[in-house]
Amino acid sequence: MPFFSINASKLLWSLFPIPMFSAMYLFSNNSIILINWSIFKLNSSVISLPLILDPWGCLFSATVLFISSNVMFFASSYMEGDKYLQRFSHLVLLFVLSMNLLIFIPNLICLLLGWDGLGIVSFVLVIYYQNAKSLAAGMITALMNRVGDVMILLSIALTLNLGHWSILTIWKDPYLAMISCLIMLAAMTKSAQIPFSSWLPAAMAAPTPVSALVHSSTLVTAGVFLIIRFHYVLSSIYFFNQILLIIASLTMFMAGMAAIAECDMKKIIALSTLSQLGVMMASLGLNLTSLAFFHLITHALFKALLFLTAGSMIHFHHHSQDLRFMGNLVFSSPLSISCLLIANLALCGSPFLAGFYSKDLIIEMALFNPTNCTILILFLLATALTASYSIRFMLSVVWNSSNCLPFQYTSDSTTPMTTPMIFLTAGAISGGASLNWLAFNTLDEPFLPPLFKLCPLIITLIGAFMAYFLTISPTSLNVLFPLVHFFNSSMWFLQPTTSQGIINTPLNLSHNFLKYLDHGWLELLGSQGSFSSFANFSKNMLNLSLNHITTHLSLFSLILFSSLF
Repeated sequence: MPFFSINASKLLWSLFPIPMFSAMYLFSNNSIILINWSIFKLNSSVISLPLILDPWGCLFSATVLFISSNVMFFASSYMEGDKYLQRFSHLVLLFVLSMNLLIFIPNLICLLLGWDGLGIVSFVLVIYYQNAKSLAAGMITALMNRVGDVMILLSIALTLNLGHWSILTIWKDPYLAMISCLIMLAAMTKSAQIPFSSWLPAAMAAPTPVSALVHSSTLVTAGVFLIIRFHYVLSSIYFFNQILLIIASLTMFMAGMAAIAECDMKKIIALSTLSQLGVMMASLGLNLTSLAFFHLITHALFKALLFLTAGSMIHFHHHSQDLRFMGNLVFSSPLSISCLLIANLALCGSPFLAGFYSKDLIIEMALFNPTNCTILILFLLATALTASYSIRFMLSVVWNSSNCLPFQYTSDSTTPMTTPMIFLTAGAISGGASLNWLAFNTLDEPFLPPLFKLCPLIITLIGAFMAYFLTISPTSLNVLFPLVHFFNSSMWFLQPTTSQGIINTPLNLSHNFLKYLDHGWLELLGSQGSFSSFANFSKNMLNLSLNHITTHLSLFSLILFSSLF
């Protein structure tokens, strides 16, 4: 019953023009509209819902609706045989609603409607395929996001000193440093920064359309958007930008190293999302708020396209996600491969595609501003690694020999799958330039020497050539350095540490307590031991008495017999 998904797509398409035209109007007038809706009033108590219509929020909401409408149209074909497609469509609509509530509500308490809504619905969507692996992924996703929820609740408690919870009018306060730490931790959990990174690849257990939505414009970008909303006041804290910059730089470098060692197609794209989230957080740490938001929008367009093309290839390969079983797809599905190539080029920051206008400008501003040398090196290495895993991806899928099953259906003629890809490809090609002309034309352009100006392009080309030569080499580095490979593939040991590593010692301790105390001394000294002792005592007494009666009867019989004769 694909019409549920198609109807959801039509609904989202019909809503898309409202925030889009609102954003164009607000950008042209350089204005913000505040709405305070009084829901309930009792004496002096007023229950109200504040709403903010600013150009950034409206543009982001339009992007979310554009991507989700295409994703739902794609899902109508991808999940055609699913029995619960209606439930899936309703969950995705709830997901989009939660994200829009998060965007348009500037009050910390009311913001929890969207923040917690994203956490709950994401858990339900990750465990959509009901098996042990999905449940484990859903639990780690939900529990790590609960850490962020607790931080938001604590920041709500601390802002009681201000007498309000509005994001727009926070002023200097003795607890402001603590509030900034809590909000930064909440954003780090939602956007999967170190040490909360391990849930992001695990969330790939969700259906591919959900992954396209989660990793482009909804769940993982909520943390970045929260800091963009708060950044005017958080950046006044002396340590905030430095800590955020260090964590984000480590995250994007770690994600690049992990993607190089990964063979699962969806996990490579998920780690690429993690790397780009690190770029956004690092640009916020460099006080480049507008650029971070620009990259947030452009990244959403080409990342959703990457997931849809990957989903179509997974669909072709009988739901196999391993790169090693794919290859030579350029002849069988040229349209999907063309869209994949454009998405990967936009991700690498190729000139005049969507990623070029935001990502290259972030790197140029990092070179222009006084920045730590180590942070700059991590920035450039992460850029090279982005090109490396993208080229490795393309080599495995396009130019590699076919390693899949001999019976394989491939088709580029399925309209519900190809139409969304074409729309998102248009966004990946022209989205960056259009936004640069219409909304972000006031961004500062750094004056740099020619070598520094060409640095992003040179680093990208070096990373691409490095990936090419390592991919065609007969001996893999993974074979030569297995420990380094495991270190990178486990995300610098974050996956075992934050899942089994945390609970292993308490579980062993509780197991030993169970054996030694509950099943040991407490049983011996308690009811079981008493019962066993009394049972043995009564048994012995019974045996003794039984033996004595038998003896007496024997003697009596013997004496009686002898007296008779």
